[in-house]
Amino acid sequence: ANNVIAWANTHIAVHIRPSICSVWNYLPELNSAGLLALDPVSLVFIHTDIDGIDRADLFQDRFRRDLPAQGGLDHHGRQDLRGGLFHHGGLDLLSAAAGLSSARNTPVVRAAKAVGPTVVGITNKAVARDWFNNRIETEGVGSGVIFRKDGYVVTNNHVVEGAKEIIVSLADGRSLKGKLVGTDEVTDLAVVKVDADDLPVATFGDSDKIVVGEPAIAIGNPMGLEFQGSVTAGVISALNRTLDISDRRVKLLQTDAAISPGNSGGALVNADGEVIGINSAKVAASGVEGMGFSIPSNTVQAIINEIIEKGYVARPYLGVTVFDPQTAGRYGYQLNIDKGVYVFRLSMGGPADKAGMQRGDIILKLGDTDVNSVSELRTQVANYSVGDTVKVTFDRNGSTRTADLVLEEMPRDNE
Repeated sequence: ANNVIAWANTHIAVHIRPSICSVWNYLPELNSAGLLALDPVSLVFIHTDIDGIDRADLFQDRFRRDLPAQGGLDHHGRQDLRGGLFHHGGLDLLSAAAGLSSARNTPVVRAAKAVGPTVVGITNKAVARDWFNNRIETEGVGSGVIFRKDGYVVTNNHVVEGAKEIIVSLADGRSLKGKLVGTDEVTDLAVVKVDADDLPVATFGDSDKIVVGEPAIAIGNPMGLEFQGSVTAGVISALNRTLDISDRRVKLLQTDAAISPGNSGGALVNADGEVIGINSAKVAASGVEGMGFSIPSNTVQAIINEIIEKGYVARPYLGVTVFDPQTAGRYGYQLNIDKGVYVFRLSMGGPADKAGMQRGDIILKLGDTDVNSVSELRTQVANYSVGDTVKVTFDRNGSTRTADLVLEEMPRDNE
């Protein structure tokens, strides 16, 4: 017996596959119970309680010899096959009622059903200038995920960047005006609010518990709202994949689930129907197939909570502008240092200035960690919080020195 459609005191409906047992051996019992239909693939029958005789007992006795029972004891004190039928292969009554076999009711199907209604389309209406300096309205479409029922949606920063107007298209067909709550360029995240309540909400999973090779399902709007709610599936290809973006080092999840333009801000979901990442097509490797990247859910939750609280993300800073040989070359400078990063400028009254550092110093370590590039320095600073005291080891004219810096909140115009 592969699929129980329904069970009640007065009737049952059972889907029987001939490959599991020989249906033909049971025709007498099936006829006595009321045969509905017979085809080469399957047999469907309805049991009716005739003359007070529980005909289901007949089938249970016969099937019990061929199919391992997985339920408990029935009202006759015997092993109850019904529990095994209800849960055979992890199938539940709800999916059975929908007519899906356990083979079709895959984790992808369940994840799409659970998370799909929470994924929205986000239309960014912005104003740009043409070659003749005329104002023209442009429009871009991305995705977002509802994470609070009172209308809070997480998406990518680059999806809403420069928006004059934001339109949020819900899965139920409604289109609502969105208000930008705040953004974080470093992690490419943003929060949008719509005026609605009792919206479907996605559940975040623990991205620290993800393992390589487990299923990954991407849900979003590739190529625009014409393909809203598209589902693609793959696996988690790698964890903590580090990419350098605008001299900032970002850790992401890598997946081979297709993430296309328009999927930005959509959900990456595990087999349990939990959102484990927010997709970001912006950092997908151009021209390479099967390499999509997603911002881990634990990072997402920390960022969006701070955006809701403050409207932005507070980050510590040293108060220095630094170069390594590679970044110096971009600006036409030749920097001859073997290690560390060169201090090109200090912010007046900033942490480094207060600690007595000077232009021309070469920062060698932050805490106990060597830093030999701009991205490495920024990564180490990001590991601290505003108000922390950190020891900086630096070189000045061939002499190694140290200074204790109290990290301050980065001014908004420095971001």
